[in-house]
Amino acid sequence: MGNNKNGVVLLLMAAINFTHILDFMIMMPLGNYLIPYFKISPAQFTYLVAAYTISAGISGFLAAFFVDNFDRKKVLLFGYVGFLAGTLACGIAPTYGFLLLSRLFAGTFGGLIGAQVLSIIADMFAYEQRGKAMGSIMSAFAVASTFGVPFSLYLANLISWHAPFLMVVLIGLITIPFLLKYIPSLTAHIQAGDKPTMGQRWSIMQNVLKSKQQRMALIFSGLIMMGHFLVIPFINPYLEFNKGFSKQQTPMIYLVGGVASFIAANWLGKLADRKGKLLVFRICVLAALPLVLLITALPDMHFAIVLVLFAIWFTLSTGRGVAAQAMVSNVIPAATRGSFMSFNSSIQQLGTSAASLVAGLIVAKGTNGRILHYNWVGYLSIAVLMTTVIIGLRTFKQTDVVRRVNPV
Repeated sequence: MGNNKNGVVLLLMAAINFTHILDFMIMMPLGNYLIPYFKISPAQFTYLVAAYTISAGISGFLAAFFVDNFDRKKVLLFGYVGFLAGTLACGIAPTYGFLLLSRLFAGTFGGLIGAQVLSIIADMFAYEQRGKAMGSIMSAFAVASTFGVPFSLYLANLISWHAPFLMVVLIGLITIPFLLKYIPSLTAHIQAGDKPTMGQRWSIMQNVLKSKQQRMALIFSGLIMMGHFLVIPFINPYLEFNKGFSKQQTPMIYLVGGVASFIAANWLGKLADRKGKLLVFRICVLAALPLVLLITALPDMHFAIVLVLFAIWFTLSTGRGVAAQAMVSNVIPAATRGSFMSFNSSIQQLGTSAASLVAGLIVAKGTNGRILHYNWVGYLSIAVLMTTVIIGLRTFKQTDVVRRVNPV
């Protein structure tokens, strides 16, 4: 019965992840709709994309000072309801300014969600089983890429750009009653009778800064996101304007990559539990480096081969993410895990924002819309990911635990 209950919890956490990941991801391909609709510049559109991650990063940082004083279930529900309210506002936004404020509002609560999901998983699953659990949760990213984004674009074409946001709200409203029923109250991390003062709350931050392992774990987490998202924003423009693939072909990248990620998240999560998370992380990073070179300086080849390359790349990227977050969650005791994972979520958001900004500064627009210097972005991504391997070896080598029993 316990295993069934944990399975339901994993499914619900994945559903939460699906909605708030899709809400973030759908903004980028909606540029073709929003720019002419609101008569805004490309720069103004980037503010819409960045608004969510910036506000999420700030709220995640601030939340770290108080979330461990409360039941994790209550914090999760509070954040999720606020996120859905912000997304609803996006779906009915009549003006650009209203939509920008709505994105900031949704991101503020979205910053609470990611950290709480990870903390709940870390509280409910032993470290030796956490790779599989993290894999199940992170498979939501694959589902969002594979089914969520294409279906959202279909709705945008069929109805309007408002429809994808309203779809996210509908899914969220269906999910909430199940959260209330099946997510247990999680208060074991709260010390009985202990109500921290503001000074004690600030000491949470000081404790993170004083602990070398915690500091390096946060840097490690942020750099992984940066190394990955350096390449992501310009995949579609590069394939279309540089390599000549059509708008009908390029969405297949995310479909195939999403399916591969969904399979990899579960399979590599289990493998990480058996063989060691640090080992799986290193293999996934190193095996992906040649693919980064190929993707960012793609020779002429049949589109079927391109799909295979991206499927492998998404598989390895998912594997390193699953193993990495399982290791990061283990550097902190349960009593302050919520605060630490809030810091972690904030750093991840900043890593994603930094990647988009840096990639935008590096690439240039050539004739006929061609993307210039995309290979430079690939070189930087490789350098960042190699740095994470070095940090990982120094930070997690002593704490990585391998399951010593055969899985049933």
